[in-house]
Amino acid sequence: MNAPDHPETAEAGASHDHPRGGFLLGLGAYGLWGFLPIYFKALAGVSAGDIVAHRVLWSLPFLALLTTLARGWDKVRLAFAQPKTLGILALTALLIATNWLLYVYAVTSGHILASSFGYYLNPLANVLLGRFVLGERLTRVQWTAVAIAAAGISVLAAGAAGQLWISLSLCATFALYGLLRKVVAADAMTGLAVETALLFPFAVGWLAWRTAAGAASFGSTNGETALLVLAGIVSTTPLLLFTAAARKLAYSTLGMLQFLAPTLQFLIGVYYGEPFTTAHAIAFPTIWIALALYVSALLRAPRLPQAPE
Repeated sequence: MNAPDHPETAEAGASHDHPRGGFLLGLGAYGLWGFLPIYFKALAGVSAGDIVAHRVLWSLPFLALLTTLARGWDKVRLAFAQPKTLGILALTALLIATNWLLYVYAVTSGHILASSFGYYLNPLANVLLGRFVLGERLTRVQWTAVAIAAAGISVLAAGAAGQLWISLSLCATFALYGLLRKVVAADAMTGLAVETALLFPFAVGWLAWRTAAGAASFGSTNGETALLVLAGIVSTTPLLLFTAAARKLAYSTLGMLQFLAPTLQFLIGVYYGEPFTTAHAIAFPTIWIALALYVSALLRAPRLPQAPE
């Protein structure tokens, strides 16, 4: 089955998928992302640029294998042959590479809570993009949940002003990435394969330059090298789950699911000894109250909301 010729076709197809399956896909994606700081903390001795380059380098063969098993090469060729699709995927490749670089820097430099705050902002950004860009409808209860979450996040903003640039940059790059991936005429695996192929030459060039300069770009121990080789699977699996979920769920629903990842990151940051401030103590339960309110509205509905046709 080939990718649709137009984003509108892709969107219509997404709206007929089972939304509860999309809910589980989103849950899996954000759960895996929530535990990523543990992986990157183990690579704290490797530069953020090297780690991101390895994510791209080792993701490409893994995606090539998955594409072969799924017999998806025709869809990859079709994506490269359509200028509009290729242009959008080039932009999403730039957005996700920037997001990866910022996130890895935040974790390895001791700013997990700042990254957590950035991803707490993402649900609000997704809800607003879903409402005002995609025309999705929210109930009064859902708007109330958004308002409560916004109040909690404003408290976090007041208590994390020095690292706010990390948080806002993570939020903006990933929210725009998710929006564009939702509407592009390419399925989850095809889009990610194209993005990775576009980034691959830059990753190889970066690692070649770093190695020539004498840097330990492939790790200074066997353990670091093994973890870097696993970067492809670690990076690709949650992204595939996310992009598949984004095409099955209303974007606002996907946005509220994202509270799971920053909560896990937040707890991991505290575990690693990052400061737990009064602002965190106020904002953390406030945001979870908002999430509980939003999810309760979903559960009372006869069906989970779907992407509009």
